[in-house]
Amino acid sequence: MTETPTAGQPGTISVHVRYYASARAAAGTEAETLRLPANADLATALDAMRTQHDAALARVLTAASFLLDEVAVRRHTAPLYDGARLDVLPPFAGG
Repeated sequence: MTETPTAGQPGTISVHVRYYASARAAAGTEAETLRLPANADLATALDAMRTQHDAALARVLTAASFLLDEVAVRRHTAPLYDGARLDVLPPFAGG
């Protein structure tokens, strides 16, 4: 099992994650801060979320869209940085 680095460790970043709709329900929280390695990308953040939460969130993440500082990001290789804001948007129904 991989441990998430803790705050204050050299070479780590903090990424603020906000969950919406079913992602919020699955995570059991509206928001959280992830401590990740300095070279983290979106895939690293998703792995950390899956590790810290149960299978319900993992299912939502499979279909979710992501905003990085209010810009849509589709590549899981998109780099993250200290202070980034990541929004998790599950598919929405409506018309």
